Amino acid sequence: MMDFGLFYFADDSGAVETDRYRLLLDGARFADENDFHAVWTPERHFHQFGGTYPNPSVTGAAIAAITSRVRIRAGSVVAPLHHPLRIAEEWSVVDNISHGRAGVSFASGWHATDFALNPSAYQDRRTVMYDRIEQVRALWRGESIDVVDGLGNPGQVRSFPPPVQAEVPVWITSVGDVETFRSAGRIRAGLLTHLLGQSPEQLAEKVAEYRKAAAEASDGAWTGHVVAMVHTFLGEDNEAVREQVRPSLTAYMRSSLRLILSSDLGPEDAANLEPDEVDFLVERAFEHYFDNIGLLGSVDKAQRIVANLAELGVDEVACLIDFGLPADEVLSGLTHLKVLRDACG
Repeated sequence: MMDFGLFYFADDSGAVETDRYRLLLDGARFADENDFHAVWTPERHFHQFGGTYPNPSVTGAAIAAITSRVRIRAGSVVAPLHHPLRIAEEWSVVDNISHGRAGVSFASGWHATDFALNPSAYQDRRTVMYDRIEQVRALWRGESIDVVDGLGNPGQVRSFPPPVQAEVPVWITSVGDVETFRSAGRIRAGLLTHLLGQSPEQLAEKVAEYRKAAAEASDGAWTGHVVAMVHTFLGEDNEAVREQVRPSLTAYMRSSLRLILSSDLGPEDAANLEPDEVDFLVERAFEHYFDNIGLLGSVDKAQRIVANLAELGVDEVACLIDFGLPADEVLSGLTHLKVLRDACG
């Protein structure tokens, strides 16, 4: 059985300001009314790629207020950017508004510019992330943590309001480092990943390492929970959908490619790529993703992709639906996604 949720991570460059969150809210209502498993929103800063979602607790609270069943999750809380008290407080509010449907996937952060919010945390961001997770877990259980107040006095505080759930559901957001997969298993967290930066074979190997670590940490009682974020748009005909999504998805990939290359190569080297080099990389990525990885095309084709994901060890698909298509087209396509969910679930 495969669970299905909706994931949001839009390129905001073409958004209409007065309509920016209609897809999020109407999509969440559809997910709630049609028994989808979860709605995920990320944390992104200072860039139009993903910048519609700077605070997942805010979007999560909005979703909580208009739904009654679907789970509400952060696709990433960049833990080193925030004090653990703020994370625990905000997500406890979401948990209360939703009557116990909140969950958080934590991330260490990857783009240096994001750390304008907390520059000193960048160097040790991975270690800080795990410290934050354990602090949030403790606060969620009603425990106190050590603090220093404005006068320099040491003390202890706990967060309010108390959450509904006894334990906060936790995932780790990761794509590349197998050690992060193992660490997620060791701390008994779920795993949120995607296939944009790794092959299916690589993902399967990393998931196996994650499962092993989770089983060892729980004495075999739990083998983990793997969620894969996958770009999604379904229709009646594969080739018609290919041409329908090509402009939006290639623009989305172009935006993300420049951000990734800027982080990996440095802004100057990324900027020095020739336009035809970027075009080649984007077109190759689009064709590969459409044919082999994305839930793009007909329901029959998507069923094969879901079966492949299940073989890789994926438990839940987080369907990324807002990569630039008009909201009305995306919302109308959700009926096909429901057919896929029913066929696979």
